[in-house]
Amino acid sequence: MKASSLEKALLFRFPRERRIAHVIGLIVALWIVTAYAVLPVIWRHYEGAPALAGQPMVTRTTAGIPGDPINIAFVGSETDVVCAFHAAGWHSANAVTLASSIRIVGSVVLDRPDPAAPVSPLIYEGRPEDLAFEKPDGGSADRRHHIRLWRINAADDSHRHVWVGAATFDRGVGVSRYTLQVTHHIAADIDAERDFVVADLSNVGMITQTLEAAGIGPTFNGRNGGGDRYFTDGEIIVAALSGACSAQPPATPAVVPPPTVVRWKDTLWRALKSWM
Repeated sequence: MKASSLEKALLFRFPRERRIAHVIGLIVALWIVTAYAVLPVIWRHYEGAPALAGQPMVTRTTAGIPGDPINIAFVGSETDVVCAFHAAGWHSANAVTLASSIRIVGSVVLDRPDPAAPVSPLIYEGRPEDLAFEKPDGGSADRRHHIRLWRINAADDSHRHVWVGAATFDRGVGVSRYTLQVTHHIAADIDAERDFVVADLSNVGMITQTLEAAGIGPTFNGRNGGGDRYFTDGEIIVAALSGACSAQPPATPAVVPPPTVVRWKDTLWRALKSWM
């Protein structure tokens, strides 16, 4: 018995509908895996750094404008932190006073050193930085590596303090886009400055271990409190300090690898970074 035209049409139609149903099912499955498994790992991974879970990831200026993001953290006492930076040739920044402000203006205008020039305060969890360090890059204070650090109410398994920090590179002096006040402008690649800090302290043996934790998240076009653009892979480098108050032989810190999906994200980010 020959199949009717209607039966032939149905035989053709049902396999096609099944294929469409399979495609839809695959899309739904991928969405579930991505939304509930992959992306949560990328955005919130704190293996080895549970103290950072739930912490704010962006500082604010004294005017309440979002400032530099948190991109680095240290585990150690205040003495450990101070000794580590001093051993690597960094200087503690002076407090902002009329005298220190006059000195930094003279440093920039006359192109003369001011290795302890003040840094403008940033607010984190309602208070300005606890410590600030800088390292000149040239003959004056207009270009410098610098970092602000805040001690958070947390400790690691060894009951040592945890410090979160915002590390950026000042590339020159200018005017804030938001307030028109005189300020330093930062270099856009804040990951480079974060990595510089870790490498600098590692080179004098002051870091024993590093790991990655989730920070602000991948950001292509962020803006800090002065209106300067920045981009970042969104990771925080957490460094355990050696606790020795003297320069040690250079050593490579032990690195705790991040989750696989985060490594994939970091690889993709490095590829995209060349376009930024």
